Amino acid sequence: MEIDIDSAIAAYCARQGLQGWLPRAALIDMDGVLYDSMPRHAAAWQRMMREQGVETTLEEFFLYEGMTGAATIDLLFRRHLGRSASPEEVDRLYAIKSEYFRSQGERIPMPGAALMLKELQEMDITRVLVTGSAQASLLTSLQKDYPGAFSAERRVTALDVTHGKPHPEPYLKGLEIAGVPARDAMVIENAPLGVQAGHAAGCFTVALTTGPVPEKALREAGADIVFPSMQAFAENVRRLVRYSAD
Repeated sequence: MEIDIDSAIAAYCARQGLQGWLPRAALIDMDGVLYDSMPRHAAAWQRMMREQGVETTLEEFFLYEGMTGAATIDLLFRRHLGRSASPEEVDRLYAIKSEYFRSQGERIPMPGAALMLKELQEMDITRVLVTGSAQASLLTSLQKDYPGAFSAERRVTALDVTHGKPHPEPYLKGLEIAGVPARDAMVIENAPLGVQAGHAAGCFTVALTTGPVPEKALREAGADIVFPSMQAFAENVRRLVRYSAD
């Protein structure tokens, strides 16, 4: 399927009042974008909540993707137990969930992600990681799986923000780190909450359908363009940037 890059960029420029779009930075989500980790996260969340006497579906956790762990636990408590989670409960349950995630073995890099990062680097596009995760085990995998892609100072995690996605704060912080205005950046996401955050920050927002969330939901969340996989995006990223520079 041919992706209509021209129309997507033209629509973004019209909305932002721009004559053209030339990205100088890419703000990149981690789970479901760099790693095929969301099925494991969902399984870990479901197992932890079942032990609290709460039955959930795996699918619902794909919709919570991008929220901080604390916000996810509080949402689950309010939705299923009718009350907020205490700080002590948040700390204890997130530690359990994190251990269940780690116990599932090696992280699986997303097919196409290494190519995407290589292409961005060769085009001199600044790369900033923007994730709702705070799990050290996953963050430390970055250097092994994607050596040199993200320096330590070019990362925004759950520990760096007051408000997680869908609030724009994570991506606004990413813009500060990159040193560019929103009009000069692209956000790369795979979940509705992350897409909402990127859109609210004013960035050109690329969405990838790497999980069960349909394209329609990503567009409704504010995606400027949707690719059917990370591999498809990686194979078109030069075309996206070159169009912008023409």
